[in-house]
Parts: sequence; structure tokens; C-alpha cells
Amino acid sequence: MASVWHDQEHDGIMSEPGIEETGFAFGVPEPAPLGTRHVLAAVIGNALEFYDFTVYATFSIAIGHAFFPNLGAYANLMLSLLIFAAGFAARPIGGFFIGAYGDRVGRKPAMLLSFGLMGGAIIAMALVPSFAMIGWAAPALALLARSVQGFALGGEIGPTTAYLFEAAPARHRGLYASFQSASQSVASLVGGTVGVVLTQLLSASALDAYGWRIAFLVGGVTLPFGLLMRRALPETLHMPDHLPAHAPLEEGRSVFRTHWRPIAFGIAVFASGTVATYTLNFMTTYAMGTLHMIARTSFAATLVLGAAGIVAALFGGWLCDRVGRKPVMVWPRIVFLLAIYPLFAIIVARRDATALLLGTAGLSILANVSSAAVFAALSEALPKEIRGRGFSIIYSTAIAVFGGSTQPILNWLIHVTRNPLMPAWYLTTFTAVGLVGIVLIAETAPARRNIGVTSSVSP
Repeated sequence: MASVWHDQEHDGIMSEPGIEETGFAFGVPEPAPLGTRHVLAAVIGNALEFYDFTVYATFSIAIGHAFFPNLGAYANLMLSLLIFAAGFAARPIGGFFIGAYGDRVGRKPAMLLSFGLMGGAIIAMALVPSFAMIGWAAPALALLARSVQGFALGGEIGPTTAYLFEAAPARHRGLYASFQSASQSVASLVGGTVGVVLTQLLSASALDAYGWRIAFLVGGVTLPFGLLMRRALPETLHMPDHLPAHAPLEEGRSVFRTHWRPIAFGIAVFASGTVATYTLNFMTTYAMGTLHMIARTSFAATLVLGAAGIVAALFGGWLCDRVGRKPVMVWPRIVFLLAIYPLFAIIVARRDATALLLGTAGLSILANVSSAAVFAALSEALPKEIRGRGFSIIYSTAIAVFGGSTQPILNWLIHVTRNPLMPAWYLTTFTAVGLVGIVLIAETAPARRNIGVTSSVSP
């Protein structure tokens, strides 16, 4: 463990102005930068999560055919999306138990547990027999697999984000957070690529019958590699905390009362962000089912979504370390708010590949450039004792309520109004909610603050 932490001067790295005032209690040195394999091990679970959801959202029509045949196009897709949503209900439970386990025992054991459950669930989903083979037991088993997946995912985000922050040098915490965010876009890129390749290799009937199962199994291949990579991680829980000091956890006083600002911020901003994520992940299904575009073009939207998101997330992480968290959260989201309706209107009016792909890329860039700043601000605002559990519960609650419901609600709104622009209005509303939430958080970036040892980021 000692090898993970060392004095920067021995490596010839000089501190930047103000870094020595960031609250490193009693001269605790910053950690050495994580190696590439350690970063990959930390974010692989988040990547698998979003690969899984990208695949499900992309193939939701085919999954509905497998488990709910002969019910009509609307009912078929709606029931498929409701199974997708059901997994979100278990997220806060997993966030509490696995997050608390990570705060008490260690980040690494929690990360191994969540990834093992996650990988097993995605393989199980691929192997569930169809309705034609076992009747109503098929959707019941699919629902069980999604629930286990949701439990694992609820406990994944907190310990891994806490790990990255506890292992990151102070002036690069935003950049490290961007790896967590970029891994989501990598998953979308891979998921979109798998979809495009399968559409090239399989007929439409084969894609509908078993192509989606192949896509899930591709994700399941990461299970043994991810477990081996995470077993090699150094533990950070019991290391001296180099993050800023926080308001103490007073006996008899609720954590929610002591740290209500970052909690309210996290719920509002993650609610906004998750609606954006699952609206954009819905673009392939939206393009095929609502705009009646061909499968090849529709699947390419997911690929473009991922590629643009990777670039935007990494740039946003680099930028928020230099100019602060709040500017990177505020200005891109204002532009995003103003751009949502015009871009959707162009896509709906033209219904061609150029409009779909360029519009999706623009929305992805604006939605993702502020994501690292959000991760950074919330992690810096939570004390170490509750960082894993607190982040997990805040994130999972927002995702459970708003992430799981987004795609069924969008499908329902389009169906009852016959208006293909309803996703734009829904996304605009929640983007405005996220901007309100940003007001509640103080600036936490070392580049913009001089934090004393006893200062608090929870005003």
C-alpha cells in the first residue's frame, strides 16, 4: 500500500500555487497518479453498466418480441421498457448496502462484489429462454435478472467514484472523474458498434430472434477480466484523506441535515443528467419506432452518441480542474437547454442520417462536457465516512426515480400525443431542474478555492 503514496518532490513534480492550501491535514502527501490498469479497473464496472443499458435500450423492441409476443407494437415495446425500468427499483437498496460495505470494509471489496453480481446478471439476461419456450416464466426470469443487475449497479457508482477521488492528485480530480463519465460513453460507443456489426452480419429476423442475446454476451465476456483487474487494486479507504476537511458528523444529528446542500444538489443534477442520458440512449429506438428510419442509420446514432461523449467528458474534466466546477456545470447546460428543441426539430423534420447523427453528436457533447464537474463537486462535498454510501444513495435514488421511468414515459408521451417532439420538451424540463440544483453547491475546485484545514464545503 505504501507504494501508492509518495512525496511529489521526489518525482520532480512541483506543486501549483494554492495546492498547498487545499486542506491536506498534517502534511498528508498527495497520492501518486494511478496507473492505466488501475483506472481501467475502477471504471470497468461503470462501463459495463452503461453497455448493458445501451444494449437493452437499443434492442428493446426485439427483447419485447422475445418475452411479450403477439401483443401489438405499442404494448410490446412498453412492457419491454417496463422490465428495463424495474431494475432501477433495486438501485437505492444496492446503493445503501454495498455503499455502506465499501465505507466500512473497503472500496475494493465493494467493487468486486458489485462487478461480480453485475456480470452474472448480464449473462443471465442473455440466456433467459423466450416466452415461446417457457411461457410467463420467461419475463419473470428477465425481471429477476434486471433486479439483481439494478442492486449491483446501485452499489457500483459510490465505491468506485470514492476510490478514484481518494487515489487522485488534488489538481487532477476533475480529470479522474472524467474517466468515470467517459467510460459511460465508451460503453455507448461499443454498444453502438456491436449493434451496427450485428445488423451487417444478421438478417432482420435473426437480429430479432437472437442477435440481442449475442450483444449481452459480448458484455458478459468482461466479467473474468474485470474481477482480475479489480483484485489487483490498492485499497484507499484506510489511507490518510487528502481531500478538504468537512463539517463534522455530529452525534444525534442527521447526515442529511449536516450535508443537505450537496445532497439536494446531487439529486437535482443527477435527475437532470439521467433523463438526458436515457433520452439520448433512446435515440436508436426513437429513430426506428417513431421516425421509421432504417436500422443501420438508427444504430449509428448510438455509436455517434458514445464517440462524442468520450471527447466531451475528458475535455470537461480537464477544464473543470483549471476554471472550476461551477462554470463547467453552468454554461454548457445553459447552451444544452437552448439547443434541445431546435436540434430535435431538425431531426424530426428531415428524418435523414445527417440530421440524426449531427443532432445526436451535438446533444451528446453538450450533455457530457459538464458530467465530470458534477462527479467532482459531489465527491469533494461529501466526507470520507459516508462518501461511498452517500454518493451511491444520491445517485441511485435519482436514477431509480427518473432513469428507469424516462424511456417508458417518452414512449407513452409520443403514443398519446402523436407528437414526435415530446422527448425534446421532457428533456428541456429536466435540464432546467438541473440548473436550479447547481445553485446549491459551493465551488470545490482547488484551482478556485483556498481551503483551510478546518473549512467546510457544506455551507
